[in-house]
Amino acid sequence: MAVRKIVQIDENKCNGCGVCVPSCAEGAIKIIDGKAKLISDNLCDGLGACLGDCPMDAITIIERDAEEFDEEAVKVHLGQDGKSASQHGHQHANHHGHHHGGGCPGSQMRMLNKSAQSTAVVGEGDVEIKIKSQLQQWPVQLMLVPPTAPYFEGADLLVTADCVPFAYPNYHLDLLKGKKVVVGCPKLDDVAFYATKLTQIIKMNEIKSVTVAFMEVPCCTGIVRAVEKAIGDSGKSIPLHRVRIGIEGEASKF
Repeated sequence: MAVRKIVQIDENKCNGCGVCVPSCAEGAIKIIDGKAKLISDNLCDGLGACLGDCPMDAITIIERDAEEFDEEAVKVHLGQDGKSASQHGHQHANHHGHHHGGGCPGSQMRMLNKSAQSTAVVGEGDVEIKIKSQLQQWPVQLMLVPPTAPYFEGADLLVTADCVPFAYPNYHLDLLKGKKVVVGCPKLDDVAFYATKLTQIIKMNEIKSVTVAFMEVPCCTGIVRAVEKAIGDSGKSIPLHRVRIGIEGEASKF
């Protein structure tokens, strides 16, 4: 036994989705009684390949007394699960080379190629203007983005209530351009979770500024409170810009 880095799973946050299971190349995590559990300390290498794949942010790396990581035990364990050592080696290389998005191909973290992004044509009659998408990264859902995503480092962060892009016609050029974005619904999702996730993003990265765009409806102010709490809890002094969008599409800053 020695003090080392190892995975810790918060069962209060875990929803049992199982996304983390295939993300662990060593097979150290299983769903038991509807919750993800670390089944043996010596199967966990403590590198955290499963961290960015948890949509509930229930997995962290801590330091505690634990058995040493045992590569031979992993091989035996994977053999019992019907996986060969060669399969393990391939998975280990894949997962520790790409720590995020392995559980679901659609949520794999990536930067977008701006030269390949589509354009939209706006205007009437003889006057047409092409607007290029300003989205720089994927995913955008706050529930899915890993706090350690490299695109957050040195970024201007845009926190958007998910109705805003539908109501505000110039969302890409006025709000999204030059920023990294996270999106959520304070009415349907857990605002306390939002605050915690945003706090982690701000603490773990040098965020230059935060803009929060929200709708004029009362329930939407929850995302503003989450952002304000996150900045306060982070202990950092970061410029905060609030942009309220009306249902008819008008924007006001305060």
